[in-house]
Amino acid sequence: QVQLVESGGGLVQAGGSLRLSCAASGRTFSSYVMGWFRQAPGNEREFVAAINWSGGSTYYAESVKGRFTITRDNAKNTVYLQMNSLKSEDTAVYYCAAARSTILVITTRFYDYWGQGTQVTVSS
Repeated sequence: QVQLVESGGGLVQAGGSLRLSCAASGRTFSSYVMGWFRQAPGNEREFVAAINWSGGSTYYAESVKGRFTITRDNAKNTVYLQMNSLKSEDTAVYYCAAARSTILVITTRFYDYWGQGTQVTVSS
């Protein structure tokens, strides 16, 4: 069992930056693929970024590529999402998720554990 708790959301102006954190419980954190997803009102939850167990492989949605960076610190059981050059369309609730997978996965059905989400609001 893995419990995930996100933090770091808030209100920021367009062009600004935020760093989200996701703290995980459990001794097997390093064996999970970790992902970030987001969901805006009226929209489906969408993939943002994923990182493999070692941090050596990452994958991003086209909409955030070059602006967002996902990293992890297995010693701290934490995954991060650095978000730069934020746009109003980045406004959403951001969720951290863990997948028992050996490859990067980008669809929600492959993720086994989810956090409660943190709100990110970008004002234009």
